[in-house]
Amino acid sequence: MKRATIIKLKNVWKIYQMGDVEVKALRGLDLEVKDGEFVSVMGPSGSGKSTAVNMIGCLDIPTKGAIYLDGKNIAHLEESELAQIRGRRIGFIFQQFNLIPTLSAVENVTLPMMFQNKSTAEERRQRAEKLLTMVGLGDRLYHKPTELSGGQQQRVAIARSIANDPEVILADEPTGNLDSVTGKVVMDFLAELNEKEDKTIIMVTHDRYVAEHADRIEYLKDGVIVESKEKRKRMKRRFLNGRNHNLEVRKN
Repeated sequence: MKRATIIKLKNVWKIYQMGDVEVKALRGLDLEVKDGEFVSVMGPSGSGKSTAVNMIGCLDIPTKGAIYLDGKNIAHLEESELAQIRGRRIGFIFQQFNLIPTLSAVENVTLPMMFQNKSTAEERRQRAEKLLTMVGLGDRLYHKPTELSGGQQQRVAIARSIANDPEVILADEPTGNLDSVTGKVVMDFLAELNEKEDKTIIMVTHDRYVAEHADRIEYLKDGVIVESKEKRKRMKRRFLNGRNHNLEVRKN
């Protein structure tokens, strides 16, 4: 079945003014992502990877060019409209986890749902508990970030990223602060979300092994794509040494 395009960047430029100097982070970037794809974005430092993710995630607007989400140009929407898109349709996973240290795992996961204000406190708590159990933290529900390992904190961040059941997950160096074994566990969870929940995942990474989890790898240099590597669609596989997680946690 042919997949529809969910995200499209067309001739996107991002120019920062640093005093008298112009820094061209993106120089006419073109990128198209199909619904349900897993795309890795690689490139050297300063290539524009994180800037591109910021554009897709409605965290920044381009100097010029168009960004389409489901066919609608969102490049120059008002901040209030961009915030609504971020909250409802896009989930974020960052290298630094960005958890609130004074809140428990459950409370961190419920936060995105609170901002949408579409469920009761009890419904939010129950969904957060299901998501954390799904990522293997059923026995750490009420632990604070300082009481969790780096890998556990990143799994809380993954649960938080899908709290509002977004269509797109943006992951910026999701294994950057993890050892290789823990990083593999995190990548297995992301691959499982893509294959079983059909989430569209766009991931920035400098790690070639991590990038190989994707269906397609886009290589950036000087703000444009210089190479695109299509991969054969991954076979359905057994995750985490044969243990399958129940992903039936969509909101009612």
